Amino acid sequence: MNLDDAHETRELILLETIEQNPDVTQVTLADKLDVAVGTVNWHIKRLVEKGFIKLKRAERKKLRYIITPEGLAFRAQLTVNYVENSMNLFRRTRRKTLELLADIRAEGYESIRILGNGDLVDVIRLTCLEQGVGVDGDPAAPALEIRGWRVYRSEKELQP
Repeated sequence: MNLDDAHETRELILLETIEQNPDVTQVTLADKLDVAVGTVNWHIKRLVEKGFIKLKRAERKKLRYIITPEGLAFRAQLTVNYVENSMNLFRRTRRKTLELLADIRAEGYESIRILGNGDLVDVIRLTCLEQGVGVDGDPAAPALEIRGWRVYRSEKELQP
């Protein structure tokens, strides 16, 4: 995921959260995004400058965020981008897994191990299931390793 994708994902989450609760605090938004409050503040300032949200003082120290019609259109576009990026990642992961499984099967193996975690594990596991390749913890089985957003053949052995 590149920096622009990360910014778009954060802005999408911000807009969705603000739409659900216009009185949400920046601290709550920061917790939801797992970033510093300053990062949330920076994103909100950008969204205000672009005309996607407006700030309204609800109380002396409280702000209310209002998504503009342009902001709703922007959120819709961010949602489309997110789905397209997710599908591209799915297709790329699946294609690479199929390539690696072909090599592994050519070597005579019928099962693999998966090293890593996250959504890509599910893509790899489903691809293995579809191809009739088992997924287990056998240390003698070859391993597919997730590094970031990519899948590699790993030479790591499982520790007993």
